[in-house]
This record gives sequence, structure tokens and C-alpha cells, in this order.
Amino acid sequence: MKKIYNVIGLMSGTSLDGLDIAYCELRINRNKWESTILEAETVNYTHVWKQILQEAPGLDGLGLSLLHTSYGHWIGQTVNQFIKKFGITPDLIASHGHTVFHRPQDRMTLQIGSGPAIAAETGITTISDFRSLNIALGGQGAPLVPMGDKLLFGEYDACVNIGGFANISIKNKKGRVAFDICPVNIVLNLLAEEIGLPFDPLGSNAKGGRFNKTLFDKLEILDYYFIEGPRSLGKEWVEKEILPLLKESRLSISDLLCTFTHHAAVQISKALPKEKGNRAIFTGGGTHNSFLIELIREKSQCEIIIPSDKVIEYKEALVFALLGVLRFKNLNNCLAEATGACCDCSSGAVHIPPRK
Repeated sequence: MKKIYNVIGLMSGTSLDGLDIAYCELRINRNKWESTILEAETVNYTHVWKQILQEAPGLDGLGLSLLHTSYGHWIGQTVNQFIKKFGITPDLIASHGHTVFHRPQDRMTLQIGSGPAIAAETGITTISDFRSLNIALGGQGAPLVPMGDKLLFGEYDACVNIGGFANISIKNKKGRVAFDICPVNIVLNLLAEEIGLPFDPLGSNAKGGRFNKTLFDKLEILDYYFIEGPRSLGKEWVEKEILPLLKESRLSISDLLCTFTHHAAVQISKALPKEKGNRAIFTGGGTHNSFLIELIREKSQCEIIIPSDKVIEYKEALVFALLGVLRFKNLNNCLAEATGACCDCSSGAVHIPPRK
């Protein structure tokens, strides 16, 4: 049985920073998975692509289908450039795609970026559409990263990723609990754009703003934060529940950044294990927001572990590389305990192109 897999993992998050590409070596050593990120880069979206993806939810059926295909071909072409640049020979490609809709209450989710198009462009077996089977089995379709946390980062008591949304998986006696915590960069980046910035570097504008308790209190009592069990968030929830509160507050951008950062810090701190001595690893672009991390450290009993920049930036792409290998081997890659589905499953569509 093959024990070493060289896999490209692809991730595009809701914050629209770009396409994360990670070429990873995944090894089975004494029945345990080990990993190394060999090469990685983020291909920033052009202004045109960013606008197209932002406007995708408003397209009609035909327009969305055409985008699904064209975006998949663009991903494939971009991966080809990455392969040529680093002189690598991947066994597989595992692509999360870009989320346009996420409505688990209606048993639907949509991540665009055609797997067949990626496979056709690259000539490499491609696994895509990781969420749909879990949704069909009654799950939230998210978070999927807990399987990677369990197999690759099991020495930590909790794993937190801060991207467009913050999510967490926590190790306990029964296995692993996981859920989306709250929006983070999907809101902070939107606010930063109002003052001509793609994001708020190090949270400096937030730190210079004034905390507004009235808005903070309204954010803290949103219904989502009181749901028990598996739960997940999407852009639709932010547009319905968060953005109207920010708009009606009539605060300055710096005050909105400050108040929302405090809100995110409180929600993340609440989600962390409460016992002293527990260790939580933090990854994702939001980990570079030193003001946010400072607030979390103040409010939490957990030891906050910040890994290398490569792990911070590409952990999710690494995990999807692992999920792709598991799917290719027909092994479970999606945890029912994390998503609320009726059972664990091996999720993802496998596209095997003809040999070039």
C-alpha cells in the first residue's frame, strides 16, 4: 500500500484574499499521518476576479454554471503555473472551491470551481465538492477541517482557524467537537475597504478606535451564539444579521473595527477550553491581527500557540490535501460528531482524467 502521497491542496476563503496553493507530502508512519508543506503560495485575485466572485450570488442559473466552469479552468491553469514554477509532480489535487451559497438548513451548499475542469487542465486526478454528501446526510457541511486537526494536529487541545469566519475543533473524551464560532475577516476586511485598505494591518485601525458597548451588546445576543451542537455560518448570515447592525450604529470605521474585533475576541475566547494548561493552535490570516490575538490572550485561560507562517497561512489547504487522499483511498474524511450528520462519510467527487 502506498504510504507517501504528494498532493496539491487548494483553498479559497470567504475573505477573498486569493487562492491558497499548498504542495504537501502526506505520510503514513506507524499508522499515523504526518505532513510537510513542501511549497506554497497565495495567488491574489485580480480586481476583476474579486468582483466576479463577490457578485456570484446574484447570478442567474446559467451565469452561475458558466462561472463554475470558467473559474475551474482558471484554477487548473493557475495550478499548472505553480507546478511548472516549482518543478513538482503531484499525485492528486484536492480543491475546496469557492463558497457562493451555504444553506445547510435547506440541505444545500455550493462551492464553485469545476473539478472536471481542473482535472482536464492539469491532467491530474482531482477531488472536489467535499461538502455536499455531508449536507445530504443531514450535516452542516462544515467544518470539515476537524478531521485534519484530529489526524495531523492531535497534540493540541483545540485548533482555531481565523479566516473569513473563525472555526474551532476541540478534543474531548468522546472525540472531537467542532463548529464555526463567528465572522471575523469577512467583516473586518469589508470595513477596511471603506477606508481604502484591503484589510486592517495588525488590527492597528481597530486598536486606534473607540469601543462601543451599545453595538457590542447587540452583537453578543445574536441567536446563533446560543445554538448548541454543530453549527456553521455563511455570508448570507452576515448580510442578514451583522451588516444591518453596523450600518444603523452610525459609528466611524475605526470604532466599528474596534468594537467588532472585541466581539470576535470574546466569542473566540468563550469557545476555547476553560481549563488552565490547555493548548490551542491558531492559524489563518486573522492570526496576523496582533490586536485580536492580544484581546484573546487577555480573555482566555488557554495557552495560545502561534505556529510558523507557512502553517498559519496554509493549514486549511494542507488539510484539504489530506481530505483528498482519504477520499481517494475511500476512507472517511468527514466527522459526523463535528458536522451533525447521521454518520461519518468519505465525501468528495473524484475526477480521473486520461493520461496526458
